[in-house]
Amino acid sequence: MKKVLKWTAIVVGVLVVGLFIAFKVLQANTKKASPEATVEYKSNGTEVSVFYNRPSKKGREIFGGLVPYGKVWRTGANEATTFTTNKDLSIGGKPLPAGTYTLWTIPEKDTWTVIFNKKQYGWGVNFSEQASREAAEDALQVQVRSETTDAPLEQFLISFDETTPAMVLAWDRTKVAVPLK
Repeated sequence: MKKVLKWTAIVVGVLVVGLFIAFKVLQANTKKASPEATVEYKSNGTEVSVFYNRPSKKGREIFGGLVPYGKVWRTGANEATTFTTNKDLSIGGKPLPAGTYTLWTIPEKDTWTVIFNKKQYGWGVNFSEQASREAAEDALQVQVRSETTDAPLEQFLISFDETTPAMVLAWDRTKVAVPLK
């Protein structure tokens, strides 16, 4: 009886270690296609950082194709994008308290809805490939205009325009500026 328990424990242990290693390999391979990035903005004691993953165009139609119009997008790839601020902000003229949020968007051809959600999600989509966001946890939604750029951008990029100031989301031939104060 002890021998059976011992072998069962060994087999279970090997399976657990094997699954852990397989998960890490899968995660590492996923990250290669859409590497992690962090962008920061600092001004007058205000510190904002955004952690996200950068998918690539790879010849695909992005907005209206890979990222459908009118559907919630995780605003990047892999994990949900996170937005952290150490001070209260005004985003598009609406208040956003200091804290950490997940960042979601609903792209349309001419305007985007930008959503700051209070809940932290482990992954940006669920098993049905739908955005993990729960609307009841939204802290703020703002609408901003999108613009078409002259040249396509191969890899999704979030940056800060310090002159306006604004958080800028850009990919393919689309650029969106989210005003910050």
